[in-house]
Amino acid sequence: MDSIILGIETSCDETSVAVIKNGKYVLSNVISSQIDIHKKYGGVVPEVASRKHLEMIIGVIDLAIKEAGINKNDLTAIGVTNQPGLIGALLVGITAAKGLSISLKIPIIPVHHLRGHIYANLVEYEHELDDFPILALIVSGGHTSLAIWHNHLNIEVIGQTLDDAAGEAFDKIARKLGLDYPGGPEIEKYAKLGLKTDLVFPVAKLGKENYNFSFSGLKSSVINYINKTKAQGKDIIIEEVAFAVQDAIVSAVIGKVLLASKNYGIKKVVIGGGVTSNKYLLKRLKEEGQKINMTVYAPKGIYCTDNGVMIGSAAYYLNKYGIKGDLFLNAYSSGNIK
Repeated sequence: MDSIILGIETSCDETSVAVIKNGKYVLSNVISSQIDIHKKYGGVVPEVASRKHLEMIIGVIDLAIKEAGINKNDLTAIGVTNQPGLIGALLVGITAAKGLSISLKIPIIPVHHLRGHIYANLVEYEHELDDFPILALIVSGGHTSLAIWHNHLNIEVIGQTLDDAAGEAFDKIARKLGLDYPGGPEIEKYAKLGLKTDLVFPVAKLGKENYNFSFSGLKSSVINYINKTKAQGKDIIIEEVAFAVQDAIVSAVIGKVLLASKNYGIKKVVIGGGVTSNKYLLKRLKEEGQKINMTVYAPKGIYCTDNGVMIGSAAYYLNKYGIKGDLFLNAYSSGNIK
């Protein structure tokens, strides 16, 4: 019997619902983005995000089912993000999932948001990712984590950001430069126009055998540079700053991946999260990977950002191992991958 799962993702500022068949066949993927709403604030406002999810969730669910060409009674389970994320936003998705679970008499599968980003890769590379362990790199606006994907029940986080996430650093620096939100695509755009110069911004290494990340020092260094340059009456060359910032963050991330590959002897790595759609990051990671015979897998751009497909795919595998939630399922703002 086919498994047809409705995946619901509402952890931040995208209301996304997808219908996934047998964990890999995407029957529909509907995303309602709030970027234009939050752009005027320079970042996501939790209360605004939650209210928008409330407005959109029923319509997005109905559209996902319609575009999948199925009846809601064909659904066999519901996967929903329950952590980490904005509590109010998460509760909108969880409440909708509970309502469907009761009315359709089908189970709910709670999915950790970062697990979802990892499983986005299985939609495209299932047969190439059937041998564990695999390294997993998640880089987004709210997360920067490195994990060992041991099997479908065990994902071990070996490194994570101690302060700002990479995407958060991009956003804050872009704002200081007067660029639009979200900052990552803006930094990438201007970095393409710049040439490598002597401008270098430091990133904390946190020790030779450490897999954690820290970008608050980089952010402070860039802000100090901008303030000092302006105080001296000089012009800020945005292209040069953007190139140096992007190069610093990408180099720091790749360095940790290569270190983990060497120390753990793992030659496959999957990536996920909004920042992994950065073409410079992917290009550099693949180039460095080739030098040590490490293969890099990345989902399509639409699956890098938050989406219901990744939640539905992860839910399929969790369901196979009997992982289910109930009507007491709650939301959590943080927590390790489960």
